[in-house]
Amino acid sequence: MIRGLYETHIQVSDLKKSVEFYTQVLGLKFAHYDVNRPIAFLWIGDDKKAMLGLWEQKENLQKRHFAFSCDQDFILNSAEGFLSDRDLKPYNFLKNKSEKPMVFSWMPALAIYFDDRDGNQLEFISILEGESQPELGVITYQEWLELKK
Repeated sequence: MIRGLYETHIQVSDLKKSVEFYTQVLGLKFAHYDVNRPIAFLWIGDDKKAMLGLWEQKENLQKRHFAFSCDQDFILNSAEGFLSDRDLKPYNFLKNKSEKPMVFSWMPALAIYFDDRDGNQLEFISILEGESQPELGVITYQEWLELKK
């Protein structure tokens, strides 16, 4: 019945600047602006496969979290530079000052985090091959590789 997540919405303090951030900085594609309410819709990846809604909220902004599905190679070899080139600070789930991705062994998945201009927590994530090992918790990718040997 359910095949996936189609859209999610977040609050932003400045709709125009947020549309610029998500389209020009992260590469999402503008889809629609609703003139009757302060909201813009952006395509994530291929048109009409997934969507992000940006709601302008001037006060009492509620920060959210969501993840972009990415290739493992991008996360391991390009994400840090991609984010740094755009003045975005990557961090891992543990927030231990490391900019290296971590593995959620219960999935397993490789992930790195960063924040948008309003402090919404964004994530690049890639599901890894292999069996779930929840007892390992959150570990470095190097630790994951060592365990897979």
